[in-house]
Amino acid sequence: MSDEIDYSRITGVEQLYERMSYLDFGNDSQKEVEKVLRLSDQIKPFYNLMMRYDCALAEVRTKLEVFNKELALKNNRNPFESIKSRIKTPVSIYDKLTKKGYDFTIKNIEEQISDIAGIRAICSFEDDIYMLADCFKKQDDIVILQEKDYIANPKESGYRSLHLIVEVPIFLTEEKYFMKVEVQFRTIAMDFWASLEHKMKYKKDIENADTITEDLKFSADLINQLDRRMQQIRQKIDASDSNDSQITPWLQHSDEDIIVQKETKEKIIDEIEKHNKRKSASNKKAKAIEKNDDIKIAKPRRTAIK
Repeated sequence: MSDEIDYSRITGVEQLYERMSYLDFGNDSQKEVEKVLRLSDQIKPFYNLMMRYDCALAEVRTKLEVFNKELALKNNRNPFESIKSRIKTPVSIYDKLTKKGYDFTIKNIEEQISDIAGIRAICSFEDDIYMLADCFKKQDDIVILQEKDYIANPKESGYRSLHLIVEVPIFLTEEKYFMKVEVQFRTIAMDFWASLEHKMKYKKDIENADTITEDLKFSADLINQLDRRMQQIRQKIDASDSNDSQITPWLQHSDEDIIVQKETKEKIIDEIEKHNKRKSASNKKAKAIEKNDDIKIAKPRRTAIK
């Protein structure tokens, strides 16, 4: 900390926020914010609130995992590559409220920040994002508060993602709460670019910053082209699989069906062979009878009369 705070001298709310304005977000900033929470008698309500946000994350994550299981069975592939979640730290919450010009109170945390609980779904393809987002929005216990489509309308930096701010109910032992959760949908390529861009933009005193910004934007456009190209390849594969299934529908049968078909075919062949054998035996018998009849009706030889 650049300036140590004499917490023993903080007696009122005004003095508390005056002292908070001197917080330096260094290695000890987490402890400093916790001290502020204790001095303002907000430490317990704060962690109760964080617990509720954590429960809301669990609710949303479960919904996404259910989609993943169902669609993996239905389409023979997983639409999600991974699902990540996080809760903002007290320092991040304090920082965001300060930038917005609000005091660090429980009420302001709930009302002024919508991304304290965040979950990121990494999808395989761009069309998976919109399909999954539509399925998510159809859930009758989910309320969509805000939607930002940075895929159709990328940020100036080149950032692409689909953001939803949703409200989800959580049920505790005695109470029910509606909690806000930010849900982000990205492809693998979008997440790769965003992760590296996030790390690099916090570097200070960068030479040729404008050139680097242009390079990042150009890279984002290349990644977008790659995303679309991979989606086209997958669509061709899906179309090929569909054509194959139409030409040879037996491929859609289960192993059990194929075994039954094989056994039926073998029975039919066996019956044909038995029928042919019976027919052959019958023909032989008929010829033998006919030959015997010829012998019986044959005229006796005439003998000369002496």
